[in-house]
Amino acid sequence: MRLGYFAMPLHPLGRTWRETLKEDRDAVILADQLGFYDAFIGEHLTDRHENITNSLVFLATLISDTTQIKLGTGTTNLSHQHPVLVAANSAMFDHLSGGRFILGVSPGALSSDAEVLGILGEDRGKLFADAVEVITAVWAAEPPYDIQLPGNRFAVSTAKTIDLNLGVGVLPKPLQQPRPEIVGTVVAPFSKGVIAMGEKDFHPFSANFLLPQWVKTHWPNYAQGKANVGQVADPADWRVARTIFVADTTEEAEEYAMRSENSPYRFYYSQMFTKMRKLGRLELFKSDREMPDEDVTLEGVMDSLVIAGTAAEVAEKILAFREETGDFGEIVYAGMDWVDERLARRSMELMAKEVMPIINAELAQ
Repeated sequence: MRLGYFAMPLHPLGRTWRETLKEDRDAVILADQLGFYDAFIGEHLTDRHENITNSLVFLATLISDTTQIKLGTGTTNLSHQHPVLVAANSAMFDHLSGGRFILGVSPGALSSDAEVLGILGEDRGKLFADAVEVITAVWAAEPPYDIQLPGNRFAVSTAKTIDLNLGVGVLPKPLQQPRPEIVGTVVAPFSKGVIAMGEKDFHPFSANFLLPQWVKTHWPNYAQGKANVGQVADPADWRVARTIFVADTTEEAEEYAMRSENSPYRFYYSQMFTKMRKLGRLELFKSDREMPDEDVTLEGVMDSLVIAGTAAEVAEKILAFREETGDFGEIVYAGMDWVDERLARRSMELMAKEVMPIINAELAQ
């Protein structure tokens, strides 16, 4: 099993933007040094707590400071920009990074982002689907393109202005051929979008704030999508994110992750709990969809979703989680604000050097 890293930390107010951006960079650099396979970075325009506005720009600052880790947008919000911009800028990034690029995509879930861009009333799911089709078509086509897909709002052509002798009218292609890996974040139980991922050979990334019983609903749909095009799904292509804290003692782990008023894990899920309640999506935190909203509590959410303990304890919990969800290829460690930098760094170190060897030794038996 591979180990990945995901960073869209919820930083508390009062910290400077420069400080939190540096911390988020330091976490990816540490992940690279520890041998994490990849790192995904999220983006929002209008969230003071989740304050990386462009994942590709942020990741570009890490190319020269990392050596082996793959750098993934986690995600590029496709409703926010024309798909030709995503295709061209991602292709350039792929070359700059020496082929270490992964394109993670989603529609863009934050309503305030949509409002500020003037697309609050738009069907962002349709924008997303149209954009994905155009991005892959641009990478596969040759100039002048003339991409006009049925029902797709984006038409792409340079037929009127192309001059191959001057080298104009030509969009860049990525270094990785036929294209970089494309990953889609999955945040809903029984997501039908995962079927389309399987059909298009995109890879699913299950969110860290989903209960195990909802995570396991993603794989059958992905496998169905693969079967629809005559292929067999490979569990190695499935990434599953979890909220994890590893410490040298059980007491230290439980205090920092679960009990302390200053716990970044408690802060994260307090924010997520409030957001989901406001959006009417508390079912994500329910073990029974008929459960009344008032029965969903922060304590219950944290008990269900935070994996904390010593290396041996965390390994055992992840293996038990895998027994419930089925096999997957990568466990993705969700980054948090570094309230205590020593403990945050130590947790990542223990995850890479002690937890993963235990897990992989067990899986090899």
